[in-house]
This record gives sequence, C-alpha cells and structure tokens, in this order.
Amino acid sequence: MNNFVFENSTKVYFGKGCVKEYLADALSSYGNNVLLAYGGGSIKKNGIYDEVTTILEAEGKNIIEFPNIMANPTYEKVLEGAKLAIENQVDVILGVGGGSVMDCCKAVSMAAVCQEDIWENFWARSGVVDFEPLPLGVIVTVSGTGSEMNGGAVITNEEVKVKTGRDYPKCNPKFAMMNPEYTFTVPPKQTASGGFDILSHIMETYFSEPNEDNVSDDISEALMRSVIRNLPIALENPSDYTARSNLMWASTMAENRIIKLGKKADFQAHQIEHQLGAYTDCNHGGGLAVISPAYYRHIYAFGLKKFVRFAKDVWGISYDGKTEEQLAAEGVEALAQFIREIGLPITLRELGVTDKALLKEVAHSCNISSGSYKRMTQEEVLGILEECF
Repeated sequence: MNNFVFENSTKVYFGKGCVKEYLADALSSYGNNVLLAYGGGSIKKNGIYDEVTTILEAEGKNIIEFPNIMANPTYEKVLEGAKLAIENQVDVILGVGGGSVMDCCKAVSMAAVCQEDIWENFWARSGVVDFEPLPLGVIVTVSGTGSEMNGGAVITNEEVKVKTGRDYPKCNPKFAMMNPEYTFTVPPKQTASGGFDILSHIMETYFSEPNEDNVSDDISEALMRSVIRNLPIALENPSDYTARSNLMWASTMAENRIIKLGKKADFQAHQIEHQLGAYTDCNHGGGLAVISPAYYRHIYAFGLKKFVRFAKDVWGISYDGKTEEQLAAEGVEALAQFIREIGLPITLRELGVTDKALLKEVAHSCNISSGSYKRMTQEEVLGILEECF
C-alpha cells in the first residue's frame, strides 16, 4: 500500500425509516432557516417532499425552497442558490435528491459565504477553502454519484463550456440520510445510468497504480461484482430492497475515498464525458457507458496484469488456453456486453449526439489524466470519440 492520510467527516444514517427517525435531531444544532434544495419535482410525486417538510414544520423550521436543480448543475444555478441563502439568512442547507442536487448544494454552501468568484478560485483551478461553508445535510434519493459522503462537486460553466469537479473536504455534508426505499421509484433509465456511474467510479480507481497487491483493489473487485449482480435485479424488480440497498451503499463506497487510499486513480473516461456533457448536456452515466469500453480498448495492453484480474476476478472469465492479451480483451468486451444488457447506449448517436464536428472541440478542451496506464493526447481522445460516434 502507498502512503495516505484518511478522514471523512460525514455521519451516515442508513436504512428504512432513517429520515423519520433522525432528521429532526440531525437539524437540531442549526438555526431555523433551512434552504430546501431539490430537482425537477419527482420528490413531490413520490411522497418524499411531504415527509421531509412535515418533519421540518413540526420542528418549527422556516423553509426556503430552492427547486429545479438540473441534471448537470450550472454555475448560474449555484449563484441563484447562493443569492437565496444570503437574502434569507439561511442557517443550513438540506439537499434532497441525487448527485446533481448534492453537488449544486456544496457549491452553494461555498458561494453563500465566500466573497470571491468561486468558479475562478475553486473550480477553474483548485483553491484552498480557508473558511467555513454553510452547513449541509443531504437526503439521497438516487444511487450513482456517491456525492453524499465526500466534498466533491461537478459544476458546468455554460459560458466557457467547461464541466469540472473539485473535492473540498470542508464541503462534506454534515450528515447523509440514505433510505433505499426512496430509490424504488427511480425510472429504469436513470437507475441504469446511476448504476453504471457507480461501476465507472470503481473501475477508474481500480485501473491505476499501484499494481502490487493492495486492499483497495480487493475492495474494488468486491464492489464491482456487487454492482454487476444487483443492478439487473433492481431493473427487473425496482422494489427489491436488497438490490437497492446494495447499490446505494456501493455508490457511497465508490466515492467516500476509502477505495482511493494508496491509489493513483485515473478518471480519464470521466474527464472525456465531462467535456462531452459541457457541450451537449448529455446523460452522465450514458456518456460514460459509451466512452468506457472504447477507452479501455486503448489502454488495456498498458495495464495488462490489472485487466487480466478484471476479466478473471470480476467477470469470472477463465484462462482456458488464452493469452493474457486475449483474456484482458475479453474482460473489456464483457463490460461492453453488460452495458447492452442494462439498456444503456453504446454509441454517441444513441446518446443523442449528432454533430460529429463538435467532437474535435470536446477532445481539445478535455483534461488529460496523469493516472492513466497510458497517458492520452487530445488527438487520441478525439480518436476515441470518433470510434464511439
């Protein structure tokens, strides 16, 4: 194992009834003005909104609503939330939703108290958070990003066409409430998309140095097998509590920094998808599903031993007289077949991207990961995007 320092400040309440049981107490140490943030309104249809607001009202909280957070939250939306928080002297933010809501709320928690331009100082480049953001609590309703137990937030600046993420530990939610039943009504496409995002987070940590035996890789393999086993079950039976609970915790484990300990981490596929999303506003998990197999076909020979482990220990593919190169390639194709089976797109056209000329701009604006087994160039990124088209 490589050296590391680990800390995670988020308190997790997991399981059936956790919101009813713990929300009032979790908010008791903050003031009465609560910024209630959520997305397009699905929580009003499935009853979660009523459950949460009933608890807040019973505790005498003053609710300031911040609705309509979009799938790829924009810097403009962040500033809207910060303005609401300042004008209403908000004491605590409560984000109810999936990764987009949580990410937006983290950025709002900074923008509401920081006098600087947070995009220029904290997202365009990495900054130092030497102030206390507004306290944030989250109630998770979609499994995927794992944003509930880290300080990471991916924000899109539409003006400059950049989508990027930063992880500031001071932005970790103070608490995260995770009732797997809240994910029962998530539509199949969103379930599949979120599930693949979980898998991608794990793979992009796993496919990086060190290659020597380490606990992080062992945990990652178990998590990948769990996602591969449980995601089809959740798609077939959306109310399967076991599958939904396993996916919810796998999502958190993928991004609460535990499996990243001692790892270099890659995330080149995410970098490509982020810029694709900045230009097209495509579905995040769908974009990753299109890009990942093509990217791994380009790099598996450079991380051969790890890709052989992936084929053998994650997908259960036997050697059966194959060379290591053949086995590694079969692991990547097993991933591609899984994507087809869960109904996600396998080409950019299926994803809704129809302007091939746009791909050059996407590729040339893409950050290059230093953690990849094969360091990409912008031209290679363009080649991958064209293969995906």
